[in-house]
Amino acid sequence: MKKQVIFIHGGETFDSYEKYLAFLKDTAVFDPQKELEKEKRWSRQLGNELGDGFEFIRPTMPNKYNAKYAEWKIWFEKVLDYAGDNIILIGHSLGGTFLIKYLSENEVDKKIERLFLVSSALNDSKFGEYQLDTFAIDKKLVPILSKKADDIILIHSKDDVVVPFEDFEELAQLLPEANTMIFDDRGHFLQEKFPELVDCIKSEM
Repeated sequence: MKKQVIFIHGGETFDSYEKYLAFLKDTAVFDPQKELEKEKRWSRQLGNELGDGFEFIRPTMPNKYNAKYAEWKIWFEKVLDYAGDNIILIGHSLGGTFLIKYLSENEVDKKIERLFLVSSALNDSKFGEYQLDTFAIDKKLVPILSKKADDIILIHSKDDVVVPFEDFEELAQLLPEANTMIFDDRGHFLQEKFPELVDCIKSEM
């Protein structure tokens, strides 16, 4: 039976509709070349990299450009209904923040074998106007994650200019049992290849 890997992608979230519209008008840029580059990122290719022993599930979460936790929660629970037991969860950026919030606040009737949190925000960003808004985390609940997953792996790069490295350090303090993977030059992990993650997943196959 194939091991199921569920990947939750990132997104943008705003505390007002006006800020969302301002983002679309003043910040967001349509670039066909960048759209093609997105398709080459490791998160899109992970299923192929893992191979036939895995079923890679990458749900498109609702409105990633103006994400709302309540909407993501509904859709994620539909994904969980589809999933079997002994799943591997991977969250990148806001996707990781979502998994932290969801798993710390809700019971899950699936066995989570491994939980990978890649560049996951724990606080509003100090680099700009990025706010967690409805994805805000009750930090007192975060240690509960250690009871929800058999193994937790925290991954971050020191040069991440989207989610500060301090968020990773604080998350590691809240989850002292977690394993960590620290890089110096991966930014916000938007590269085409992520062999270290592939090897880590396969090592427990």
